[in-house]
Amino acid sequence: MPMSPELIQAAADNRWAAIAPEISLGCLALFLLVLEVFLPKKHHVVIPTLAIVGQIGLLIGFLWNFRTAQPFVAYETFNGLLRHTQEGQFMRVFFMLSSILVSILGVVALAKQKMPRIEFFHIVMVVSAAMMLLAQSNNFVLFFVALETVTVGFYILVSYFRSSPLSLEAGLKYLITGALSSAILMFGIVLLYGVAGNSTLPGSTAESMNFNALRVFLEANPENFLASVGIVFVLAGVAFKIGAVPFQIWIPDVYQGAPTPVTAFLAVASKAAGFSVLLILTQRVFGSYYYLTVPVLSIMAGATILFGNLAALTQHNVKRLIGLSGVSHAGYLLIAVIAAGSQPLAAGAVYFYLFAYLLASFAVFGVMTHVAGENDADQDLDHYTGLAKSHPFLGAVLAIGLGSLAGIPPLAGFMGKLFIFIAAFKAGLYCLLAVAIVGVIVSIYYYFGWIKAAYFETWTAPVLEGETDTRPARTPVSLMAGVTLASLAVATVVLGFYQGALGEWLLSR
Repeated sequence: MPMSPELIQAAADNRWAAIAPEISLGCLALFLLVLEVFLPKKHHVVIPTLAIVGQIGLLIGFLWNFRTAQPFVAYETFNGLLRHTQEGQFMRVFFMLSSILVSILGVVALAKQKMPRIEFFHIVMVVSAAMMLLAQSNNFVLFFVALETVTVGFYILVSYFRSSPLSLEAGLKYLITGALSSAILMFGIVLLYGVAGNSTLPGSTAESMNFNALRVFLEANPENFLASVGIVFVLAGVAFKIGAVPFQIWIPDVYQGAPTPVTAFLAVASKAAGFSVLLILTQRVFGSYYYLTVPVLSIMAGATILFGNLAALTQHNVKRLIGLSGVSHAGYLLIAVIAAGSQPLAAGAVYFYLFAYLLASFAVFGVMTHVAGENDADQDLDHYTGLAKSHPFLGAVLAIGLGSLAGIPPLAGFMGKLFIFIAAFKAGLYCLLAVAIVGVIVSIYYYFGWIKAAYFETWTAPVLEGETDTRPARTPVSLMAGVTLASLAVATVVLGFYQGALGEWLLSR
């Protein structure tokens, strides 16, 4: 039976080379499982190294192809499911780099556990490939499928240390809240699909799942009640993923119970995926409903900054502390998303901030991975006492990472906050700017409290005769981990002094 012309045309629009990085990453993930089956067990130790080297090779190949393909021209493919933009290519690099760093930290963390190892790297790469597709989505079908692939992968990763009750508890809590957020998001998508397909309304279309078609419909119906409700539900579903108030309730427990590399993956890559999608939705799809999205996101941003910073003040477990501080960072990024409606600088500020956040966060999480013991969830501030004296390298990396997260000049985090504050000022968001400045001041207290624990002698309960020191032994820093942490610290300092072509390109978006 001959194929219909419509199917032939649809197949001709599928440019498989456009998703070559995602396909390659997925094939590498499957290759690891094949190696695990066919390689003798005594040689399995080389598979994590092959996973890291393979990902680095894919990243270098992608950067080389992107460089030689200039000038870049945005285009859509797969019948409008995917839209390739320069911002999407930046996020591709971001997620590939995150996957590499998580894999490196995974080598350190898994060495302390009696757990299957190869599956960890496999899932990390599959989740990263899904994030890469998510950041380029141009249709709610692909958007939801990619998002759920990411979420299901994190269900497994969060509870990966199944011998730990806290890891299993974190996995269960993430499963419940993730399912709730998916239901809220799906309800919003269904509302938008239904109202945009109503033939009695101007601009209605059968392609209402496509972002371009939905934008045209919303512009033709700027005050539709059902569309407004759908938009609010979609924003709420995305707010779960980025950890914005009032949808942040899962973060402290999940961040504490998850393996430290997975916590880093959640804190950096998952948050970045949420904000890349949020920018697409608010700027390209929901732009005509700014009178609704701006107040909703403004209230959310102010509450997120205040809650994250104030809640972090009382935390003694560093994983919960870094989780709640990440809530406040989501608030700063929300300000830039709001400002992007009137200031082109703001969108670039989001991407620059995310990159600076990646460098600083993985530097801190790298130190945490080496300080943590077998009980990965038990990471207390007291465990860092004397770190700078016994391990000067780890102490220096920790100080640089935390200083950047706090926004201390001349580190990259300071420049990221500065760009957001400039965009907010130009957009007239003076109240949110004031809240953000207060948040930065408050955050200095708990970030520097952590640095104080590492650099200054503080009183701790003496170890009596017959007792053992409850603090875990610190893991020696391997060559690969040392080079990685040093590179992150140096890049954080250099990017603070000189933004170069990266800053010029991002801030010209």
